[in-house]
Amino acid sequence: MKLMRVQDNPLHISLFPPHSSTPGAYLEFSFILNSSLDIFDLRRRDKNRVDQDLGLLHAIDERLSVWGWETGTGTRFAIVLDVWGREGIEGGRGVGEAELRGAFRALQTAYIRLLQNPFYVPDEHTPMAAREGRGKGSQITSRKFIEEVERIGMVWRPGMSNV
Repeated sequence: MKLMRVQDNPLHISLFPPHSSTPGAYLEFSFILNSSLDIFDLRRRDKNRVDQDLGLLHAIDERLSVWGWETGTGTRFAIVLDVWGREGIEGGRGVGEAELRGAFRALQTAYIRLLQNPFYVPDEHTPMAAREGRGKGSQITSRKFIEEVERIGMVWRPGMSNV
């Protein structure tokens, strides 16, 4: 799962089994997620789009696919879905667009709760602020937010409408 601001700087990336223990997985999934940024931009220009759910952004191969969600303020959420599942067993079933909405809504709710925290300042999490020494780096460090994202990632299953 990845959360990005309007400037496409990554705010948070979480990996889940079986990929969380794989050497080099963080870098590999960073590349996969960054490759979806152009597709976010293309979908954003679609004048007929009325929903935040951008659906399938692109399929990497028969196993991995990237799905997107964008808020009205331009905050982007991306989920890389492994159809082989947590066990890494080939032959897992595909997932439809509607099946991911619950996970995206839960992620957006967790982010909104983070923004409601008076001690969290979103502008401190930009590359420019970090470069100038006035920011806290681009990554979200809120323990509560990270735990909620981890919970969502571990609990979500295809077909769940509420996470």
